Amino acid sequence: MGRAVKHLSLHRIAGTELRVVGDVEDGALQVVQEEETVIRGYAGHDGPETRLRWPHRSVTLFVLEDLDPLIRQLTSLLAPPPDQGEGWGGGANLPPGGVEALSQRPVVNVYDLAEPVGCHIFVNRQAMAKAGYWEDPLAVRALLAHEHAHPLAENDTTRASRQSRVELSLADSGWEIADSRQRPSAVSYRPLALLTLLADKLCLYAPREILANEVTIRSGFGQALLHLDQRTVAQAARSVAGRRELRRRLQQEVAQGSLTPQAADQLLLIGDLKGYLDLALEVAAFYRTDMEREAKELEVVLEWTVFPYLGPQVGRAYAALREQYTTLRADLTEAELMVWSEGVLSILAEVLAEKGLELVYRLSPKVRET
Repeated sequence: MGRAVKHLSLHRIAGTELRVVGDVEDGALQVVQEEETVIRGYAGHDGPETRLRWPHRSVTLFVLEDLDPLIRQLTSLLAPPPDQGEGWGGGANLPPGGVEALSQRPVVNVYDLAEPVGCHIFVNRQAMAKAGYWEDPLAVRALLAHEHAHPLAENDTTRASRQSRVELSLADSGWEIADSRQRPSAVSYRPLALLTLLADKLCLYAPREILANEVTIRSGFGQALLHLDQRTVAQAARSVAGRRELRRRLQQEVAQGSLTPQAADQLLLIGDLKGYLDLALEVAAFYRTDMEREAKELEVVLEWTVFPYLGPQVGRAYAALREQYTTLRADLTEAELMVWSEGVLSILAEVLAEKGLELVYRLSPKVRET
C-alpha cells in the first residue's frame, strides 16, 4: 500500500477467516468489531430471503485513512493496453463517476463474481469522518452490511444491469448564455454530464443498490440500515442551505449576462434532481420488505424538511421513482430490464420537460468483450 501498517490481525468468525490491515491510528478496533457482527449475521442467516448463502471463506478488511491506494491500483488495472482504443472497458463494473468517485465512498466491496470465496472490504476513514459515521457504530454496521449484501444479491436482474448502457443528449432547449459576448465565469456548468451521472445512478446502477438494500434488511440488518438512512435524510435537510447558495450564484450569473433566466432555472432543477432523487433508492427497499412504517417515517421527514424547499417537480419525480423501484423484480431478462429502465428515464425526461429541457435517451446493450 506504500503506507505504514498500524493494524494487522487475523480472526476466525463463523467459519470465515477475517484478515485486517489498517493504516489508521485510532478507531480501527471498532470497525473490526462491527465487521465481525456483520459476518456472524450473514453466516448464520439461512432464511430464503438471502438469495445466495454466505459464500466467503475469507474476508480481507482494509481500514485506511483514505482510498488512494485502491484508486491507484484500479487506475493502473483499468488503463487500456497500448493496442486498445478508447472503447476498451477493462471488464470493470464501477459505480457512477468511475474510479475517481471512490474517494468519496465510505466503504467499498471488491469481489469476483466468478469466484466469490473471498472479498476485500475497504473502509475510508476520511469519508466516514466527514459524514459523521466514524464514531457511530450502528452506521458503520449498516455500511458494512450493505457492502457485503452486494454479492449475496446477485441475480438475473443485477447481471442484466451490467450489460446495459444509456446515451443521453439534450435537444435544442434554450440553454444558452444571455449575451454571446459573455461566457459562464464563476460557475462551470455541464448539464449533460450531470444528467448522465444521474441517469447512470437512477437507471443502470439502481437495481444493484435496491436489491442489495433488500438483502441487507431481510438478513437482519434492517434497523441498522434505517438508522443510516435517518442520518442520510437529516443530512438532506441540512443540505437545503447549500441550494440557496447555488441559487444566489446562478442569479449572479444571470445579472452578469452569463446565463439566461431559463438556463439558470434549468440548472437549479438539475442540481435538485442530482442532490435528492437518489433517496428513492433507500426508501424503496423498506417498502419492498414490508417495513412500510419505517419507510413512511423517512418520507415524513422528506415531506416536511426537504421537498417544500425544492422545485415542485422534485417531490413528484421522487414519488414516481420510488414507485418504479418497488416494482423491480429479481428475475428480469436484459430485454425486460430495458423496459423497466425506460420507465425510470421517462420520469427524468418528464420532469426536465417542465423546465423546457428535452432529454433524448437511448438504452442499448453493451458491446460484449471478446
